Amino acid sequence: MNKKDVLKAIQTAKGSTKRNFKQSVDLIINLKSMDLKKAENQFDDFVDLPHTKGKKTKVCALVGPELEDNAKKVCDKTIRQDEFQKLNKLIIKKIAKQYDYFIAQANIMANVATTFGKSLGPRGKMPNPKIGCVVPPKADLTVSYNRLQKLVKLSTKKGGSVKTIIGNEGMEDKDLVENIMTAYNHFIKILPNEKDNVKNVLVKLTMGPSIVIGEKISVEENVDGKKKEVKVKKKVEKPVEKKVVEEKKDLAVKKVVKKKKSEAGVKKDE
Repeated sequence: MNKKDVLKAIQTAKGSTKRNFKQSVDLIINLKSMDLKKAENQFDDFVDLPHTKGKKTKVCALVGPELEDNAKKVCDKTIRQDEFQKLNKLIIKKIAKQYDYFIAQANIMANVATTFGKSLGPRGKMPNPKIGCVVPPKADLTVSYNRLQKLVKLSTKKGGSVKTIIGNEGMEDKDLVENIMTAYNHFIKILPNEKDNVKNVLVKLTMGPSIVIGEKISVEENVDGKKKEVKVKKKVEKPVEKKVVEEKKDLAVKKVVKKKKSEAGVKKDE
């Protein structure tokens, strides 16, 4: 996959559907030759993009008194440890749905797991130390928060396709290209057979069609003279079914037999 093809796909996607809101740009990677029922092929991975995703990532901080002030300045919501016991199951579930990531103070992780584990765990939102979401009591949460704004998750746990937001249609084309190339190049390195496990790669806007990266596109003129890009359809010859071939052979044989019988009857009369 090269930048030229990615750029062409992005431009085609942007020109395909116009809406009165800023649509997200999604990256879809379809997989092949992978048994996704095997545990080793089921994984969640994270990629740091060079540019923003074009959509705000909402972050909730679960902290002790040491990080409370910093968390309130930086994060979208802050819950102190002494407030955990006041939260019922319905409130916790609502919080789990409302926020994309959760940052937790390391020395209260046991309490975080007890209080939030049943709601965050199944959603894959438990504070993850690998992406900077479990922090020491004197950490600067600005670092973690800013990183999460450019972080995307790639998961093979939901079937044969990996889908993630890569930006929005208001972003510069070159920034979208760099985000896509970064995510793709990172992802193929963790696949068992790298590029050989990728069937195809697509981009699409929220309300638009999926555009295959690398697919040939031609330009046609409409009746009003405006140019419109369309996919070039390959001519595929339909295979003749075996049954039809056999029927034709049977018919030909019958004609030959009938002709021979007819000739034999004429000779007999003579």
